[in-house]
Amino acid sequence: MARGKLRAFVQRLKDRIAFNRRTFILYSVLRALVLLTLIRCIMTQRWEGVAISVLVLVLFLVPSILEDKARIEIPGWDTVLHTLNGFLCAAIGFSLVDLLNRSSKDINLSPLYVTIVAFCFSMTIGVLWEFVEFGFDTFLGMDMQKDTFVTSISSVALDPANAGNRIQIHDIVTTVITTAAGDTTTINGYLDIGLIDTMKDLLVNFAGALVFSVIGYRHLKRNESGNWAEGLHVRPVPAEQYQENELRLDEMEAKREDKKRQRE
Repeated sequence: MARGKLRAFVQRLKDRIAFNRRTFILYSVLRALVLLTLIRCIMTQRWEGVAISVLVLVLFLVPSILEDKARIEIPGWDTVLHTLNGFLCAAIGFSLVDLLNRSSKDINLSPLYVTIVAFCFSMTIGVLWEFVEFGFDTFLGMDMQKDTFVTSISSVALDPANAGNRIQIHDIVTTVITTAAGDTTTINGYLDIGLIDTMKDLLVNFAGALVFSVIGYRHLKRNESGNWAEGLHVRPVPAEQYQENELRLDEMEAKREDKKRQRE
């Protein structure tokens, strides 16, 4: 019985991959990032981070379980994943820069500087992912950049005089596609080849990155002063401040070791 359930689960998983390979790949990348974070938190004994990572993994499973048990399809799940991707990548970039910033004795990056780098890191990952999707579609004949049916277009390529004038066509009902072999396919409206889907993914990635950037900036800004112009400066860390930071880190490490010995 258990083997039969496992076989059925694997088959459903294969069906989901075949149905929407793009969503599955993006979901797998996000889950891998969370797993790496979970492992790192366990190694550094940051149990709050462990709990949050486990919660995120559970929440990732909820939509699939609902779709399978309730036999429903959740619309916009791919958009949700891209939004989470922007949020998580901004968090990763923020953590990396902030970690290097706190461990360096030569420079002290402002909260605004760290936030901008984290935001750009997230957007770069989003753009690189769109490159991956375009490559799969172009060279492997896949359909990761989903097409969209539209009813109006505006293009200078339609100008018969080739003078660069913008030609608009509205209320498109049907489009007939004819191949060299004489085969024809009629579609409703006009087929946009992946552009709208790509821009939508980048926009929601932008939204997720922006949300975390605001949260991260406010977190770092609590004990900082100065205006936005000063926030772009990179200034050296005074030796006294560096020594004070090192003492605080040593104290935190000592407290962590004491708690560990008490548990043992």
